[in-house]
Amino acid sequence: MATQAGWRVCVYCASSTSDPELLAIASEVGAGIARRGWSLVSGGGNVSMMGALAEAARDGGARTVGVIPEGLRVLEVADTAADDLVVVTTMRERKREMEERSDAFLTLPGGIGTMEEMFEVWTAASLGFHHKPVVLYDPIGFYRPLLDWIRGLADSGLVKSHALECLVVCDTLDAALDACGGRR
Repeated sequence: MATQAGWRVCVYCASSTSDPELLAIASEVGAGIARRGWSLVSGGGNVSMMGALAEAARDGGARTVGVIPEGLRVLEVADTAADDLVVVTTMRERKREMEERSDAFLTLPGGIGTMEEMFEVWTAASLGFHHKPVVLYDPIGFYRPLLDWIRGLADSGLVKSHALECLVVCDTLDAALDACGGRR
């Protein structure tokens, strides 16, 4: 796939860590999206990895779209600097908006919310409900235990090989972004 101007990448990541290594990963991804001339779709937060990601994307000239539930906006964690801040009522609406506004999905380190988002779009891809890339960027082995568990599920027949093929796992940023939608 060639690089596509206007490509919109949804990034799932943590909103509750202050780990400098994880914040640096988020910033690197935001800058990489901007270098490709793409737009960022995120969960609309201004904190932790989510904030670092959006700030780096904007600093590089990328358009940013944040989608946040009203309950989080009133807690003053909304990315008010986003080019487009979409306020929804529920987390389910948030995910739907993010999915509809995106051409690809990229997951970075995160907690249960990040996992829930990734598993939902990955499952939908494996069932053929969408044909958008689903990519896991894991430069530090954060997801190694999870991936080992999933491979074990596949070995036992609980996860089909086709489902495994629907998730692209990358340990370099260029490979992850290429998998999202094109070459440099």
